Amino acid sequence: MAAINRPTPASLQEYLWTYEKTSRSQYPLLPNSEEILCILRYGAIVGSVIQCHSSMDRTMDQARQYISDLEKSGGSVASGTVILADTLIRPKGRFARAWHAPVGGLWGCLILADTFLSKARTLLPLTLGVSCCEAVRDLGVNDASVRWVNDVLVDGRKLAGFLVESFRSPRYGEGFHLLGFGININNSRFPAALTNMAVSLSQILDSPVNLHNFTLSFLAKMAWNIGLLCYEEERELHQSFFSEEQKSHLLLEQWKNLSDTLGKRVLYGYDIQQNPLYEATVTGIRADGAIVMRLKDGNEIIEHGGELQYL
Repeated sequence: MAAINRPTPASLQEYLWTYEKTSRSQYPLLPNSEEILCILRYGAIVGSVIQCHSSMDRTMDQARQYISDLEKSGGSVASGTVILADTLIRPKGRFARAWHAPVGGLWGCLILADTFLSKARTLLPLTLGVSCCEAVRDLGVNDASVRWVNDVLVDGRKLAGFLVESFRSPRYGEGFHLLGFGININNSRFPAALTNMAVSLSQILDSPVNLHNFTLSFLAKMAWNIGLLCYEEERELHQSFFSEEQKSHLLLEQWKNLSDTLGKRVLYGYDIQQNPLYEATVTGIRADGAIVMRLKDGNEIIEHGGELQYL
């Protein structure tokens, strides 16, 4: 059976350089049109190759196999390759947790070559939550927000989840980042255990969503935010900051604009479901994406990874 959702590199490029370019002209943090064009050029690798499948076990496993197979044949994966599936048979999230991925949602993986400097690498997971939240808000869901690191919630229920894994190819040892995404779009039935925890975009809007158009929007925003990382790398390498105010990272600033995590009372754990560690209040986020929290005794703690549950 052919895949239902079939965006192409050409359709994504058209969307990027028309709709996304126009919307970013209103971007409050970048008044300079040349800067906007520079960011779009940097991010245009996203979707350079798009594979569309009707079904598979797991897109990130498919990405690993694709990289390995190309390497065996003497080829190399194009950075920005996107793998999409209409449904996943054995989807997994963090710690091999089961993930419900039926027809109607947006399930996929973005492959990026590991060419980032260390600072950009630590901020890479933020691009997923920011891009999804931007795409959802474009449809009028203004109360969508990002929970650190990159979960997207609406009214406390999870609309989207993301996972970033590293992979080194077996033959040549090339490094890649695999950015997995799962977004509930038109899939409105969830297992009993998820009914009160998950929500889909069609449920929020009370009408079906054009999955193809949303996919283009999300991937175009990923292109923008990946481009933003590259742009900030160049600014830092060339030390082209002109004032203290400009030293704030633009991606991090957008995350702050879209997140409701700062100031929240939370339960923290590396694996929040199996081993919650402590309660704290979120007081800030550092330049490297690490979260800053204040414990009950007033001491401050910094965490670079893990999960939060709002209290």
